[in-house]
Amino acid sequence: MQPRRIINKQLGELLFERGVINKAQLDTALDMQREKGGLLGMTLVELGFAKEEDISISLTAQYGFPYLPLGTYEVNPEVAAVIPARVARKYLLVPIDRIGNNLTLAMFNPLDTRAIEDVELLSGCTVQAFVSTSSGIKRAIEKYYKDVE
Repeated sequence: MQPRRIINKQLGELLFERGVINKAQLDTALDMQREKGGLLGMTLVELGFAKEEDISISLTAQYGFPYLPLGTYEVNPEVAAVIPARVARKYLLVPIDRIGNNLTLAMFNPLDTRAIEDVELLSGCTVQAFVSTSSGIKRAIEKYYKDVE
């Protein structure tokens, strides 16, 4: 695993400081998150207060994970085959590259240790996580796993 830089600020605070959202929007999203559960970033996107890219870029700033926009990235089908489609869909991730026993993943939530542990167990590889948008990962999953249930 790569070392992570941890900034002791919450995602909402980072987005507020960057001017992506205002205090009222943050409070509304936090109330909705408490009521319905889920990730704050997805709640902000659902409410139309932030774009997925804003969330992904803030995660890179907060935790030091590199950001990888998937729109221009081609994945080797052999690399995609390392992870079963059901796992990619369950954890919202897609394998990007494999060099030896190192597997690079694009993930919406690179803090999901269960996902990383499952992928490491299934692949026999050490995972390096990159942050990407939910929609970018979903498009990649549809592209690379379209014929697989």
